[in-house]
Amino acid sequence: MQKSPSERAKELGLVFPPAPKPAGVYRPVLVVDSFLYVSGQAPMQNDGTLMQGRLGDSLTADEGKLAARQVGLTMLSSIQTHFGSLDKIKRVVKVFGMVNCTPDFIQQPYVVNGFSELMADVFGKEHGIGVRSAVGMMLPDGIPVEVEAMFELH
Repeated sequence: MQKSPSERAKELGLVFPPAPKPAGVYRPVLVVDSFLYVSGQAPMQNDGTLMQGRLGDSLTADEGKLAARQVGLTMLSSIQTHFGSLDKIKRVVKVFGMVNCTPDFIQQPYVVNGFSELMADVFGKEHGIGVRSAVGMMLPDGIPVEVEAMFELH
């Protein structure tokens, strides 16, 4: 029998940071029909502070990939806090990854893999990998990565 996402998360020893409070006028999560939409999440650390930095400047691609993984942990925390359980999720549908980077930095897909690999670990390769974009831009509060996502529900 296949393990549930919450069982996988526990087995992987994942530690979720506190779910962030909205930093503006929006909902952290929203259910429409059989889909869960999650607003853009930042890399919240376990002490409640945000990771900082810019790829191609103060951070390497590998450090950015770790920041994207931390965004994944933050998103899983938000889903649990605001929606109740990871086990209600059937699959990842769409991921939009934004990387705070210099104009000459070109490894946005590699950085966002940190998020995508975590989703594959938690939801399984078949259901944890959806469609995806990974782009470079300026991000608020000096955060290195932001990700928004859409999930299909059981």
